[in-house]
Amino acid sequence: MNRSVVLAVHSTRPDAAALATGFAGLLVESGITPVVARDQAELVDNADVEVRDDARLFDGAELVVVLGGDGTILWGAERARGSEVPLLGLNLGHVGFLAEAEQNELSEVAEAVVRRHYRVEERLAIDVEVWSERSLLATSWALNEASLEKGPDTRMVEILVSIDGHPLSRWGADGLVLATPTGSTAYAWSAGGPVVWPDVEALLVVPLSAHALFSRPLVVSPSAEIEVLLTRRRRQSAVVWCDGRRRLDLAEGDTLRIRRSPYPVPLARLHSPAFTARLVNKFHLPVEGWRTGDEGPA
Repeated sequence: MNRSVVLAVHSTRPDAAALATGFAGLLVESGITPVVARDQAELVDNADVEVRDDARLFDGAELVVVLGGDGTILWGAERARGSEVPLLGLNLGHVGFLAEAEQNELSEVAEAVVRRHYRVEERLAIDVEVWSERSLLATSWALNEASLEKGPDTRMVEILVSIDGHPLSRWGADGLVLATPTGSTAYAWSAGGPVVWPDVEALLVVPLSAHALFSRPLVVSPSAEIEVLLTRRRRQSAVVWCDGRRRLDLAEGDTLRIRRSPYPVPLARLHSPAFTARLVNKFHLPVEGWRTGDEGPA
């Protein structure tokens, strides 16, 4: 059976296109067909690349190799949603927390793909809905987070947060981040939320500059249903961004509803380092101390 791998490439970086072309050549040499979407055909300069329309892009593919930063990986996850094809990120960005390898490891990644030396890790995702009373207005999903932010003409949003149908607290705030463990190191962390190991099943609720005594980040059950009501106490609007890519609008009286998605996002992993090591490496955390003999009491 002919093997195929989809390439998803950062569209505005020349180095990404050059690396994608080199990676495609390594796949072809090993008898694997590189596949690209029609709108990315010009980014991969190899006559053996198969160009497909979106409807057939992931048919029979065993992997999606993403060449870019975390934003490109989120874009690749959006495009591959529903295909169940795992994504493997080759980092060309700054942090690349979702990526599995760096650009200088191109040959090693290609060899791992050829030999199928990778494992697939399923990451919890969330379903996102906007309701107006009993009417469903819009739906989306997120791998990292859904962030509710004040609208352009709103100085502060007043929201009422409920967990599993039980009201928790009403906040006046700049917004709210509803994150997965994968997203705990993204927007939620920037907003003061906790770092959650990706194998911990949980959902995060992180207020943004809330005017309240009780406004700490919350870690709730993965089975919880979180509702955020945009109250009618003031003229206000809000915008919800899913992974910073997909926008939903809320008017006063609308409710944002978040729950665990039945469809996780599969990520391919080449290595098996502890998540602690990934944190240290990606964020250059200082770890020297008395346990290594570098410092400490005389």
